[in-house]
Amino acid sequence: MSTLEEVKKHLRPGQVYRRADLTKWSRSVDRHLSQLVSDDTLTKLRQGVYLCPKQSRFGKVPANPEKLVRVFLKDDDFLLTSPNDYNALGVGTTQLYNLRVVYNHKRHGKFKLGGQTFDFRVKPRYPKKVTPEFLLVDILNNLENLAEDRHEVLKRVKMKLPEMDSKRLRSAVKRFAKLSTKKHLKNLNHGT
Repeated sequence: MSTLEEVKKHLRPGQVYRRADLTKWSRSVDRHLSQLVSDDTLTKLRQGVYLCPKQSRFGKVPANPEKLVRVFLKDDDFLLTSPNDYNALGVGTTQLYNLRVVYNHKRHGKFKLGGQTFDFRVKPRYPKKVTPEFLLVDILNNLENLAEDRHEVLKRVKMKLPEMDSKRLRSAVKRFAKLSTKKHLKNLNHGT
């Protein structure tokens, strides 16, 4: 069995790999990567980041966003969200955004990974998972970036506040809210 075939044996469809991951199976990583990309075994997503694509009857399946971010950051400590998540709050947002937001401790800026746009934002704190209370704070933190009418969103946020778990909301405000978000909530007579 050739070394290239040996490398292929270790690759799993749907997995994202860094160049360094292949060094344990190959002594000629760059040559093998070039061959694997040219024979469509791997797809180059970004410098040093590759996808072993899964095939469906419609063609290649895009990389799982969480796996992609995990390999790109070389870390599991991040929160992946999207402005589209605000639509579930019921505060009048209906726009669809072609963007994912990654709260993390390492990278800042917009990066295209595997045809998807990720906005990496370095934050000192973020929850382990998205909650309605965090989303409410996050939408107010990012109010100026929304395509919707801000005044309408604020009106609907005010109507939504009584439905929220007040203890969790206070905690989310304390841990994640910007000063402007705290002011908005105070103006909405929430008193947080």
